[in-house]
Amino acid sequence: MRIGLIRHGQTDWNVIGRIQGQSDIPLNNEGRRQAELLANRLLQEKDSWDFVVSSGLSRAQETGNIIASKLGIPLYDPDIRLNERAFGQVEGLTATEREQKWGQNWEQHDLGQEKDEDIQVRGLQFMEDMWMKYPDKNMLVISHGGFLAQLFRRLYQDKYTERIGNLSLTILEKKDIDWVPQLFNCTRHLLENK
Repeated sequence: MRIGLIRHGQTDWNVIGRIQGQSDIPLNNEGRRQAELLANRLLQEKDSWDFVVSSGLSRAQETGNIIASKLGIPLYDPDIRLNERAFGQVEGLTATEREQKWGQNWEQHDLGQEKDEDIQVRGLQFMEDMWMKYPDKNMLVISHGGFLAQLFRRLYQDKYTERIGNLSLTILEKKDIDWVPQLFNCTRHLLENK
């Protein structure tokens, strides 16, 4: 089994640096273009994909719909375990606004943010459920930067700590009990089409 983990396309809040969390912010035109670019790349590569599943937030669902339509594969019902981290009081704020309210160490305050461990647990549960249900399938998963960062932290103990880019592609393959990275946080499809 292979899982292609993809961060959704760009939104207006991404551009201005507002934390989206579970606020349902749609893709902007650039985000739609990014999804088309990744879909075109996937069409040209040798790997085949059987279906797409996304989080329940519209920016991920629309990204998934664009990719599934272009590849001619089904888009399954959303799975809320793939939703972005809930950021509580911080959602909708820019870095400047967060620091003005709570200081540079705002992340150290309990502001209603979902805990790292809780995100990691739901991420691992999703991965294991997919392995149990679809061991012979290859799937594309559209999720969010904060969620994916926590999943990778749990799987690889801080081996991969770079920021997860919009429309980046990470491919993991199940080998015995491990999820082995074949590709990590790759955005070359965006760089080649500027």
